[in-house]
Amino acid sequence: MSPIILLSFLVIYFAVLLAVAHFTSKGSSDNSTFFVANRNSKWYMVAFGMIGTALSGVTFISVPGAVGASNFSYFQFVLGNAVGFIIIAYVLLPLYYRMNLTSIYTYLEERFGFLSYKTGAAIFLVSRTIGSAFRLYLVAIVLQHFIFDAWNVPFAITVTICLVLIWLYTNKGGLKTIIVTDTLQTTFLITAVVLSIYFMAKGLDYGVVDTFEAVKNSSYSKIFYFEDFIGSKSNFWKQFLGGIFITIAMTGLDQDLMQKNLSMGTIKEAQKNMITFTSVFVVINIFFLAVGALLYIYATKNGIDVAALATRDYLYPEIALNHLAIVPAIIFMMGLTAATFATTDSALTALTTSYCVDFLNFNKKTNPNDPALVRQRNYVHVGFSVLMLIVIMIFKLINNDSVVNAIFTAASYTYGPLLGLFVFGLFTKKAVNDKLVPYLAVIAPVVLFLLNTYVVSVYTSYVIGLDLIIINGFIMFLLLLATSPGTASEKQLSNK
Repeated sequence: MSPIILLSFLVIYFAVLLAVAHFTSKGSSDNSTFFVANRNSKWYMVAFGMIGTALSGVTFISVPGAVGASNFSYFQFVLGNAVGFIIIAYVLLPLYYRMNLTSIYTYLEERFGFLSYKTGAAIFLVSRTIGSAFRLYLVAIVLQHFIFDAWNVPFAITVTICLVLIWLYTNKGGLKTIIVTDTLQTTFLITAVVLSIYFMAKGLDYGVVDTFEAVKNSSYSKIFYFEDFIGSKSNFWKQFLGGIFITIAMTGLDQDLMQKNLSMGTIKEAQKNMITFTSVFVVINIFFLAVGALLYIYATKNGIDVAALATRDYLYPEIALNHLAIVPAIIFMMGLTAATFATTDSALTALTTSYCVDFLNFNKKTNPNDPALVRQRNYVHVGFSVLMLIVIMIFKLINNDSVVNAIFTAASYTYGPLLGLFVFGLFTKKAVNDKLVPYLAVIAPVVLFLLNTYVVSVYTSYVIGLDLIIINGFIMFLLLLATSPGTASEKQLSNK
């Protein structure tokens, strides 16, 4: 497809987002609107919009592309995700609402102390910046390959354009704008997935029943792998348990997605949002896996050499943009753009919120909506955009793995200490040595890396997969336990 057609679509798409941002921020662009959308968000809009935020362009491209190597085993991870979301709804959300939090890391200050609080917030800033940069990178390389390479535009300029556009439509309205744009972008994403299946099935001369049977009977449709717990990353228990704890860490302990839940009026609405979101999330991932099976069936039938592609991540865009008609190509680009920018815009807003509340103490100011503080928030928003650009460029230089693997590996190392810290606070009555917590949060992933690299990989046949985050969190838990000065005070345990 002509790059100019794809670029024209992107221009129109962002014009729509800018229009939405203009109307949602009209009459109010203060910090209360930016951080928590004045706490009057509708649960059904948040639930629907969170689908786009949770999935991202990695799910849109990498999950279908990975079907060729791992079949439908990813669904084991999705089932773990679903359990994790339910735990968040009935364990973490009641705690956050009871304490009336803007930043969820404030809990750590009341439970453990000042440095524990700052450590938790810092872990989020590092983790979310890296994760969101990796996600945006995946879409940027697709845009670069299929659009901007035609005009010899440098990759750094492509990423900068993306970040500038995201900054423009999130800067004023913040979370209030994000909730509306995420709803719009999730609509585009779901439409793109369903229509991609339709157009590929049409290209294969399949009807509805034929499509279902082709996917079901293909060699790609195997879901459950209970064999080889020691040597396989695809083992059910590794995927399922990893899915639970990655979800708790990357969603329940993540300011980004929790910020949206905290924008609702009551805990009941927030829980209703999480359960609805979970149901749709599971179904949508089934569709993504079906897309993956159809991609490989289509490639085989039409003589497309998958091995010749630089990465399996290119398979979906290769077929959508170069082998189907103009309408499915535009639909694919619509879904890809929606999936990625729904994640990145949300992340930039959450990073800005966390830094302003957790490190600049906006919530402790007499007037947090003071114009000077609003300007300061704008500078922070720009700063995180620039930081994300830097991370993406570094990742481009050093990455030699699939993006989805890189994201979950990075998350396991960075979110693991945060998981251990929250578990210690919720399930023990012990205090921590607050001064040591920042050091322990660094020691835990270092110990894990050394253990995995020089002990497990060398002297055993055990292969660590998505259980990486569980091991990391457990190491952090043991370090906290070993350095604990004793039982916490009644005040510290009051919000346990």
